[in-house]
Amino acid sequence: MSVWALGINHNTAPLDLRGRFAFALDQIQPTLNGYRQSLARQPEAALLSTCNRTELYGAGDQAAVDPTLDWLAQTGGVSSHVLRDHAYVLRDDQAARHAFRVASGLDSMVLGEAQILGQMKDAVRAANDAGALGTTLHQLFQRSFAVAKEVRGSTEIGAHSISMTAAAVRLASQLFEDLRDIKVLFVGAGEMIELAATHFAARTPKSMAIANRTLERGEKLASRFGAEVMRLADVPDRLHEFDAIISCTASTLPIIGLGAVERAVRKRRHRPMFMVDLAVPRDIEPEVKALSDVYLYTVDDLAAVVQTGKDSRQAAVAQAEAIIDAGVLSFMHWMEQRDPAHGVVPLIQQINAQADEWRSVELARARRLLARGEPVEAVLEALSRGLTQKMLHGTLAELHTGDSAARAATAQTVSRLFLRDEPSRSPRDAQP
Repeated sequence: MSVWALGINHNTAPLDLRGRFAFALDQIQPTLNGYRQSLARQPEAALLSTCNRTELYGAGDQAAVDPTLDWLAQTGGVSSHVLRDHAYVLRDDQAARHAFRVASGLDSMVLGEAQILGQMKDAVRAANDAGALGTTLHQLFQRSFAVAKEVRGSTEIGAHSISMTAAAVRLASQLFEDLRDIKVLFVGAGEMIELAATHFAARTPKSMAIANRTLERGEKLASRFGAEVMRLADVPDRLHEFDAIISCTASTLPIIGLGAVERAVRKRRHRPMFMVDLAVPRDIEPEVKALSDVYLYTVDDLAAVVQTGKDSRQAAVAQAEAIIDAGVLSFMHWMEQRDPAHGVVPLIQQINAQADEWRSVELARARRLLARGEPVEAVLEALSRGLTQKMLHGTLAELHTGDSAARAATAQTVSRLFLRDEPSRSPRDAQP
């Protein structure tokens, strides 16, 4: 049994390539089913997909890693060679370390950000619902969550961290003299848009509007901020009304095209437009960035802004890495115990099975004696004697076999196992 992590992230792959491997939460279960059915021997599997990363975690035969990469490449519509150039494959302790660092926010574009932990928990639930989460990955992720909790509780890794949405507000402040004079449009109604709306609302812009494919969800979010709600289909015609546009939907294709933005710029008489595309794949066509008077930022463009304060958190990073190191050692010890070639779990299972068999035999014998009318005390005596003889037979036989050195080594082991001193009893223990 081996564990591995195969994926791409903001450090290894450009935005457009990451967009090919973006999966919405409701797509994870059928995607995992398709992946596992593509292999002759189905491994445990979990799929994590965010704007910054897509990662497949697996547990099983290591030979499944290469077919997994080929399957993922085919799913994203690229060659295996292209994906291999941007992907990382981590095995065993390195895979565990990576999972723990991701959960703790150490591998994020925003150092210490907490959103990734919730996204990992969602991914684990989806894998469990798909029947793809076995004992090994369950342990890996539960330990990841425990490590992340300790990191956040014991260090200041999240202190002074700037989120993507806060960075967007900061950039808008650099473009517009006063955010109270601007009109803001939010496209989408998911978690990222909710965060963005919260940050912009704190700066009391002139007006806010939310456009969403589902009006009901848009209205629910708009009511929190006193914002207008509009249909997604109306965005192209009304784009010119807004100074700032923040978009993050689950659309697989851009929903704001170059032509719509060009028309909006003309109607605005070249007053500047601030646009932030937080979606992966993109919501706004990349060609928009070349337009005069349009300032378009993607998640990758915000990277430099969110690094502010990173140096001051390096001490917390060192503390977090130490916690993660301990977690990795603990997980690998658990893995080794389960390995038939190195671990003690199979031996423990065999000992328990043998003890159960002896117990069953002696219980059956005792029941027969009771059925024949034998005295209860005599039956209990025979039961205890029979169990004792069975449990000590192998030990006593070993003490009488082999050369003197072997007998001496056996005698030491037997003394340690059977003749260890009883712990002293406290007065409380002695009470009935």
